[in-house]
Amino acid sequence: MTQRSPGNPDQVISVILGGGEGNRLFPLTKERAKPAVPIAGKYRLVDIPISLSLNSGIKRIFLLTQYLSSSLHRHVQQSYRFDDFIPRGFIEIVAAQKTREGTEWYQGTADAVRQGLIHFDNHPHEYVLILSGDQLYRMDFREMLEQHVSTGSEITIATLPVDKKAAPSLGILKADGERRITEFVEKPKDPAVLASMESGSAMPKGRPYLASMGIYIFNRETLRECLDGNDGKDFGKNILPAAIQNKKVSAFIHEGYWEDIGTIGAFYRANLDLLAREPKFDFGLSAAPIYTRARFLPGSVVEDCHAIRAIVSDGCTIRQSILEDAVVGIRSRIGSGCQIRRSILMGADFFETPAQCRENQKRKRPPIGIGDGTVIEDAIIDKNVRIGRNVAIRGSGKSPEMDGPNFYVRDGVVVIPKGSTIPDGTVI
Repeated sequence: MTQRSPGNPDQVISVILGGGEGNRLFPLTKERAKPAVPIAGKYRLVDIPISLSLNSGIKRIFLLTQYLSSSLHRHVQQSYRFDDFIPRGFIEIVAAQKTREGTEWYQGTADAVRQGLIHFDNHPHEYVLILSGDQLYRMDFREMLEQHVSTGSEITIATLPVDKKAAPSLGILKADGERRITEFVEKPKDPAVLASMESGSAMPKGRPYLASMGIYIFNRETLRECLDGNDGKDFGKNILPAAIQNKKVSAFIHEGYWEDIGTIGAFYRANLDLLAREPKFDFGLSAAPIYTRARFLPGSVVEDCHAIRAIVSDGCTIRQSILEDAVVGIRSRIGSGCQIRRSILMGADFFETPAQCRENQKRKRPPIGIGDGTVIEDAIIDKNVRIGRNVAIRGSGKSPEMDGPNFYVRDGVVVIPKGSTIPDGTVI
């Protein structure tokens, strides 16, 4: 038997799917693509798959974009600049486009990759790693690639062991003792079907189901065969169920933290978890950093404040306030006597100039930031928001889902959309 050599990251291209509308993450996706949503004060969601690819030695990356993609494009172009010291390294943005052949906008994950094949073929590769642009996790893709090559698989799907409660909301795979996938069911609700999808005694106790993480490795020719032989729009719904019948499809089992940032509730919880003494996700691993744009902002000024678990990003000014379970984004300005609890402030894209401050006074509008005496609890304040003095924003006591004149409530969290103005004394 011929021994297979472990996979070489130089033989892999990484394809990041960044084109979805992200309706469940509205209103954070009102003016931006989901992968461009800020997280942890200074990063964007797209920084996760890009950084994991680079840390895994994969330096040829394609980002497929479509919906409200201008801020996503700008962030990637300003953050990731390769030079001659990284041979053959690049991040290429592939935007959906119409052609003479009548190509339409991306209709799903598989359709996006199908339309991108013409771009991938310009670069020699043996394997295609397909990633989502809106998940929070850590993984060394070299381990997944090594298993893919050593088992002679044509497709490998990253999976997460989950319990019976979580399984009905995920794509569930059934694998045999050699981790070959034999069945796939999308969000199984029928108890009998769910019971039949347990993957055996090798699974962790209490987590007998394998959920797809939406992370795939394809052999190059296998990917083309699957996409040419099936006009389905999505990998999970169309391509993979068919491939399981006639290809060797294996499961790579990931035991670490993984969060699909698909809803406001998931996004909110993932941010606040970063404040835990031992967070489930750590942005600060020096051996495998999460990269983002180098903004060269000044250090933050924090004067006479009481902070109980807070992340304070660069370029902030905070005066005589209380921060309790707060994530404070770049360039945030928080006035005196404020109380910020269980909330995420995304900060601002720019510092206001003296001329802009004078214009604010002339127009009798608050400056960008949080005015004196304001209380914010259980909320997400998007970028460039102007909140006046003595404002009260609280998530408690409201319907879990509602729309207001200048705010939204989703999953019980108040969201103030990007660029909004909240006048002095407003109570939300």
